[in-house]
Amino acid sequence: MGKRIPILVVEDNRLVRDGITAMLAEQPDLKVVAAVDRAPAALEQAREMKPVLVLLDAALGDHDSHRLVGEIKHAAPEVRIIVMDLLPVPEEVLDFVHAGVSGFIAKDATLDDFVSTIRSVASGTDVLPTALTGTLFSHIAKLAVGRKPSEVLGAVRMTERERTVFDLIADGLSNKEIAQRLHLATNTIKGHVHNILEKLALHTRLQIAAYARRGSKSEPPSP
Repeated sequence: MGKRIPILVVEDNRLVRDGITAMLAEQPDLKVVAAVDRAPAALEQAREMKPVLVLLDAALGDHDSHRLVGEIKHAAPEVRIIVMDLLPVPEEVLDFVHAGVSGFIAKDATLDDFVSTIRSVASGTDVLPTALTGTLFSHIAKLAVGRKPSEVLGAVRMTERERTVFDLIADGLSNKEIAQRLHLATNTIKGHVHNILEKLALHTRLQIAAYARRGSKSEPPSP
């Protein structure tokens, strides 16, 4: 058995929290390293336990879950976050994407869908609510980035390879698919994605795709 993916569960309903923990304990490749019910504890555990993934309740008591996402990303930039029990409202999805969320899952999802989403997000894939996939990007395209992509891209110095990766992300390809297309290692593609995120001041691949869809992909690389 390979290394198990460390997960932090943030859920204020004890029954749900304990149920998720017990359910994931039965998976050979997943491991809950901490389960908490409050934002301060979530931040502390994110720093100390360094989980690969955080499962976060969308309605965490009286705490703003959108703000907590940003705080967790600041405390542990590499962590990937899945929001649970999300209402299918584009504005809500948009706020979470802005904050740095990488995936969404309903609490009434099947066990297979639940663990599949966890594995996908942990491996670097962004997962949107299925019901919103067809319309969400058009919404994000209008609102996600205040500046026009064509203006910003013209000022951002990307390498030719980074711009190629940028365009392939906009086409919906995963890191693995991009690596296969360009005959490169997946880790090399991850490095390019990281550079693109930094240069565009974005947080996730979802935002790169949304950003590109708002414009017309990238222009030729700056000299």
